[in-house]
Amino acid sequence: MKKQCMRILIALIGVAGLGVAAKAQEADQIVVKIPYEFVVAGKTLPAGTYKVNRASNTNEKALVLSSFENRTSAVVVATVVEGNDTGKASVSFEQVGGEHFLSKIETDGHLYSISVSRSEILEAAARSHGGTSTPGTSSGSN
Repeated sequence: MKKQCMRILIALIGVAGLGVAAKAQEADQIVVKIPYEFVVAGKTLPAGTYKVNRASNTNEKALVLSSFENRTSAVVVATVVEGNDTGKASVSFEQVGGEHFLSKIETDGHLYSISVSRSEILEAAARSHGGTSTPGTSSGSN
């Protein structure tokens, strides 16, 4: 009888621990609707609804943007991560020419700053002034 009670107790503790881990992972998860095409990590993503969450619990700078409706995703590495206690979730963009570059992601717990590379800005400026760009010249790394 004691063995059975101990097994039940261990099972309950395990289930409670999983609930706490899942709750911690959801803290940096948001869903946003982006009404226009945008550039992030060297990739142009279509307008749509995106889920943003951390790529792993061990690396707080890596985020994954994914859209089920568009079947697209991108991994973003933030240059700066700050605590955020505003309780507000949002995304911010820098606009160059006609293109929008993802520059900030704000979750309930953190503010992620994403740097836009100089080559991405120059390519966008060239395209908006009627110039052409060579595909693959932007590495997307910061």
